[in-house]
Amino acid sequence: MPQPPIGRFPVPELKDLPEDIRARILAVQEKSGFIPNVFLVLSHRPDEFRAFFAYHDALMDKPGKLTKAEREMIVVATSNANQCQYCVVAHGAILRIRAKDPLLADQVAINYRKADITDKQKAMLDFAMKVSASAWAVNDDDFAELKRHGFGEEEAWDIAAIAAFFGMSNRLANVTSMRPNDEFYLLGRVPVQ
Repeated sequence: MPQPPIGRFPVPELKDLPEDIRARILAVQEKSGFIPNVFLVLSHRPDEFRAFFAYHDALMDKPGKLTKAEREMIVVATSNANQCQYCVVAHGAILRIRAKDPLLADQVAINYRKADITDKQKAMLDFAMKVSASAWAVNDDDFAELKRHGFGEEEAWDIAAIAAFFGMSNRLANVTSMRPNDEFYLLGRVPVQ
């Protein structure tokens, strides 16, 4: 059976991409052993590719009080609410690896309120979900609740920015029919041979 397309729009050949984009894609391939389809699908628009990954990296790779696993929890929970298969599957794999827990991503994706996470993490995800679904309704009470759980203004900004950025990402992944790589389904679930 032929492999379905990875997206709705044309995907350029690696050799035809600008050097900086090709280099980034090859570096990801070297590190992970495959090229995540998001890189290929977004390479259709090189300027947007650069802007997307610059903001992604600024949010997801920076130091701060939110752990990398907590940042991925935000992505997985909000992506599920936005019905984004690509992001739930891909970031679920990253969450399993960063949390070193093969069950956590599935729990967070299905119902974070029943997941094996801390009350502080549940408050973080409650805020992220509100930003994702009804940012217009965020108010001082939401910030007070975050503060009650030990989150400061900088963490509140990070939670909101991640939820907002991935809201855009989820919509773009859905519109482009971005297909999750098969490799993501097993990452973090089975030991590497």
